[in-house]
Amino acid sequence: MYFTLSACYGPFSDTSREEYSGPLRDTFPIRQWPIDCRIVIVMATEIRLARPADAHGIAATSRDHIEAGLGWRWTPERVDRCIQDRDINVIVAESDGRPAGFALMRYRDDEAHLLLLAVQPTYRRRGIGTALMAWLEQTVVDTGIGVIWLEVRATNNSARRFYRQLGFEEIGAVRGYYEGRESAIRMARRLWQRTATSRR
Repeated sequence: MYFTLSACYGPFSDTSREEYSGPLRDTFPIRQWPIDCRIVIVMATEIRLARPADAHGIAATSRDHIEAGLGWRWTPERVDRCIQDRDINVIVAESDGRPAGFALMRYRDDEAHLLLLAVQPTYRRRGIGTALMAWLEQTVVDTGIGVIWLEVRATNNSARRFYRQLGFEEIGAVRGYYEGRESAIRMARRLWQRTATSRR
């Protein structure tokens, strides 16, 4: 179970900001927050592995919010195959029992590839995308993989900014990546470097 703070007044220290979206078991104790911080809304976000029944909703969200203006490649059948694939994690975020977002990640021997990530428009800017990435990142670390990479539409500046805030670096452009119609920016995050730094 993850928590997200949808609004807060007052400064966050670096530590409390890190816990802005994270597992409930690791939440920063409220009594230690700055005294002028006032929580407006706290929403519980459950992240779980996707089930076959989730395939249609995931595919429809991809069509409408990720692949808009492109061909529909992530069909329900393709998503269902990913759910059944042992080398892919498909996860779903539910906020107050309602579908709020999802992510798909493929694992290889020494790297992980984020295939899709989306949050429903009504649930954006509530830390759900960050919570999905935190869940996947922990899985990557647990399996000993050192790098996560992804592609994002070159014109999607908000997504590029989101991933940069999570520590991803833009490492190059791929022309015509999306159906030959639009270029992609390839991004990567090196987790071994982060882990080594945190142990110093």
